[in-house]
Formats: sequence, structure tokens, C-alpha cells
Amino acid sequence: MTAKSGIMVQPDHFNNTSETVRNIAEATNKDENNTNLRKLKNQIFVQLAKITDYENISSDWLSRTIDQYWNPEKYEEKVIDLFSFIQDFIDKAGTRINPKTGRPVSYKMVREYERTYYYLQGYSKKHKKTLDFKNIDLDFYYSFTEYLQGLNLATNTIGKKVQTLKIFLNAATDRGINEYSHYKSPRFTAISEESESIYLDQTDLTKLFELDLSENTKLEKVRDLFIVGCWTGVRFSDISQITPGAIKDGFISIKQSKTGGKVVIPVHCMVEAVLEKYDGELPNVISNQKFNEYLKDIAELAKLNDDVHKSITKGGVKRSTAYKKWELVTTHTGRRSFATNNYLMGVPSITIMAITGHKTESSFLKYIKVTPKEHANKIREIWQQQGKMKVVS
Repeated sequence: MTAKSGIMVQPDHFNNTSETVRNIAEATNKDENNTNLRKLKNQIFVQLAKITDYENISSDWLSRTIDQYWNPEKYEEKVIDLFSFIQDFIDKAGTRINPKTGRPVSYKMVREYERTYYYLQGYSKKHKKTLDFKNIDLDFYYSFTEYLQGLNLATNTIGKKVQTLKIFLNAATDRGINEYSHYKSPRFTAISEESESIYLDQTDLTKLFELDLSENTKLEKVRDLFIVGCWTGVRFSDISQITPGAIKDGFISIKQSKTGGKVVIPVHCMVEAVLEKYDGELPNVISNQKFNEYLKDIAELAKLNDDVHKSITKGGVKRSTAYKKWELVTTHTGRRSFATNNYLMGVPSITIMAITGHKTESSFLKYIKVTPKEHANKIREIWQQQGKMKVVS
């Protein structure tokens, strides 16, 4: 096994027995060369002592060891600080595969990474403090959440930023870059409050379905796609998967883009009517932003004018604002309406969860929007069906 040492010496100037440059006048730089030879030899023996399997020793290994002596900077472990790691994490996010779905990380998630990094940089600048892995502790947590509250961010938005920061830290820990675990404290938590999103009951959906939009095909297509979402429970990103090939014997079968899970959904009569209108080919889906704009126009035309009070905590202060129902309708309202209406009709939670993808019943029950009065009505209907309702005059 041989490799070039990187030291050039005339053959007759070298003593093969002592493995040194001869002490003769003709051998220029003999002292420097002998020093390098001695140090290089020590370097090789030091690396050799680390080897447990001598079968791995080869000419390539020897060449690398020699190169490490001459170019140590190439082999130094680079110290990666928190912000450098986050930037690299974001830069590579587009090519990283989500292990749950087998697909690249979504654009929406990349945007969340970028926003969280933006707020971390803002915090660092305001406090004139360089953030690194070692100072992401409980003191930082309380200070950072206070900073975000000062920016008038909602509680759930703040919680999302903390949750995303933990994604960064867990990734750095897995790679052996972060050795600090303060962020794993149960007090270092992603705060949240129950959202007060609306759902549309069956009366609302009938109003939308029967609304005459024949003179505005743009709104009509959006309305029809929304009705499909309300009676299939699919995410906005999955509506385009409902094609003739996905429908067989009155059932829709698709693979959810977010989770990769396969779901089978019966075709509701309203969905069937929409499909027949378009000969089985649903209209193309427009951007989420535009879809939401048009939805509000449609809901207003359908006179979904119920008063809705929505409370949200911003900047640490809880505020309640009055809205008309039509003002709060979004693409996600369809999925929430599917879950809530089916629950109120008596469909078992586990059956609905098989379509919505909720893993636990507790998370599902937080997701649906059932008022105390609706719960009471549901119990009364069951009692009436069983003849156990007492008539009180």
C-alpha cells in the first residue's frame, strides 16, 4: 500500500534506512522536509490507532490521511450556528421529501419556515442579541412569545411559530448539530386557543345550492366546487382529484395530498347533481385566495346573514368582533361543514374521521362546530325516536 507523501526529495538525497533526508549540502530544505516527514509519520500512526477494522485500510485511506496533514482546514468540522442552520434548512426544503406523503415539502410549509425565521431575526435585532442553540431556553421562550404578542399576533399564530422553531431544533438535534435540549421542556409549549370557525348547516347549503348564478358562470363554478367540498370533506387541494376515473359505483376514491392516505366517500345527491352538470368533469380550481374572495360574494348573495361573534386573542388581549356569517366563509368551511353536519346527522365519529383524517376523537370533537343547543337537539331527536321523550305542558 503506497501513496504520495507530498514531499519532493532527490532519490540519492534520501536515506531509506532512517527514512530521512541525508545531512548533505546538496539536500536543500532538508530540515523542513525532515520535520514534515516526522510529523506526517506521527499523523499516520495517530489515525491508524483509530482503526478497528484493518481491512478498511487502503491506498485511498492513506492518501486521505496525508491530505489531512497538508490541508487540515478541509477536515475541520464547521461550527454551524442557529441562523445558518435555519437558512440552510429553508434552502433545501424544496427538495426534501415528506416521509408521510412521499412528496416534497409543500409551498405553504416553506412559507411558514420563512415567516418563523423572519420573526426570529426581528427578535434578535430588537434585543441586540445573537441567537444560537445554547440560548434557546425557557427565558428565551417567554421573551420571544412576549415579543410576538407585541407585534399583535394572534395566539394560534404565536403557537405556530414556536412549533416551527421546534421543527428547526429537532432537525438540528437529529443531525448532531444541536446538543441543547431546553426546548423539550413541557413549559416550552406551542400555545393555542380553540378557533371559532364557522360551519354551514344543511339549510345554508341548500340556499347556496339553489342560488341562481346562471348569469355569472365564474361564481357558479366556484359555488359548485364549494358544494362538492361540503359534501365530500376533501381539502381544497384535493378537489381537482375528483375526476371520472376516481368515481365508481357511487363512491369517490382519492389519495389525500397532505397525508397520503386513501379515502372512499359516497357521492351525495348534491355532488351528483354538480357532476352531471359538468358531464363528470369538474371546473378547474382557481387559486385559494381568489376562491375565498368569490365565496364571500356568493354567500352574501345567498343571504347567509346570521350574526356571528368571533373572539380571538391578539397581543395578549382577547377581543370579540361581530360578523355576518357570509363574511367568514372560506374554502376550509366546506370541510368543517362536512364533519359537523354528518356528526349532527348521527354518523359515528370514527366513520367521519376516516375521511377527515383526524387521529383522535378528542381532536375531531374540537374541530367540529356544534353549539350546546345543537347537542341538546341531537339528544332530543334520539329520545323522540325511542319514544322516551316526555311531553311537558
